Amino acid sequence: MSCDNGGGMTEAHWLVTPYFFDEYDIDLAGAVPDGASAVFNSPAHITDRRAVSLAVRQQPIAQFVKKTSAAGRLPVSIAGDCLSTLGVMAGLQAAGHDPVLVWLDAHADYNVPETSPSGFLGGMPLAMMVGRGDLSHGESVGLTPVQQKDVWLVGARDLDPPEAEALKASQIRQIGVEELAQLKLERPVYLHIDNDVVCPEDTPANNYTSPGGLRLTETLEACQRFASQNDVVALSLSGWNGKLDGAAKTRRNCQMLMGGVAQTIIDTSA
Repeated sequence: MSCDNGGGMTEAHWLVTPYFFDEYDIDLAGAVPDGASAVFNSPAHITDRRAVSLAVRQQPIAQFVKKTSAAGRLPVSIAGDCLSTLGVMAGLQAAGHDPVLVWLDAHADYNVPETSPSGFLGGMPLAMMVGRGDLSHGESVGLTPVQQKDVWLVGARDLDPPEAEALKASQIRQIGVEELAQLKLERPVYLHIDNDVVCPEDTPANNYTSPGGLRLTETLEACQRFASQNDVVALSLSGWNGKLDGAAKTRRNCQMLMGGVAQTIIDTSA
């Protein structure tokens, strides 16, 4: 069931969580468009990546999204990792939404601890979102797992063999970014973008770059066309590493991407 706020959204509200898990990175604030104001979610003393530790940054994301969405505005979340999506989805659910999840990422993030080649937490958030693997992170923000059939994985091109097999056996739909422009859904949408879905020539400052992908302008156009024909109720970005070479270029391009998509959502909703 989707809540009805009576009329379109008139503005976007931005939340910056300047962390890559437990690592502080203020550079992520650069994704907020010039002239837009943002709330900062910067809790101190995050010392490890256990769910109980990361909950202090996850719970404010859920609260922000719930409050912003319930007020009829567009919540936009900027963070350094895809785990933040659990908070966004939990906040939407608490506000009365039951959205389809459209997830743009060069990686599938569909590993579980038992099959992950590296054990890297960043390779697991989409699996957590649908109730696979370690559910403690979702439980910490009150997330109800999303049904696999309500997830679209867009632009994934760098998959570990175990997650490729798991995806093949799942109900998750996979398409390319170029196909996003033609996708029309009948329910509200939560649109998540990991910046590494864009080719590394345009977003070079990533810990795990993947060859291939569309250029920034092509990705932006596809996202804007998608946003113009769907009811997008939340938008989020997993950002770059501000300490890596190419951070300034990546920051500018992420700002262009997020500003363009957010404005299209507002213009379409008005």
